[in-house]
Amino acid sequence: MIPSVSGDNFEASSGDEDLLTRAEASAFLALMGIRLKPATLARIWSTAADGPPCRHIRSKPYYPRSLLRDWARSQISDLRTGAPPAAKRRGAAL
Repeated sequence: MIPSVSGDNFEASSGDEDLLTRAEASAFLALMGIRLKPATLARIWSTAADGPPCRHIRSKPYYPRSLLRDWARSQISDLRTGAPPAAKRRGAAL
């Protein structure tokens, strides 16, 4: 279901509501620079509330392409030059 994508062209397209399997979602995320194995997607969905949103059809998860893209963008932070203040405070307490 994943079309060939060149460069940073991840804008909305006619296939935006495609439902991707975990393997396809993993490959799509890799195109955006986020490397997560399908098993990792399964684990973060079942154990944490911060995984990508998915729909279930007969208990099999499918990831809507547009929601997966939005989630991936939310995971990428700005360029950092040092640890955030909270992490520095944790290190000082040791």
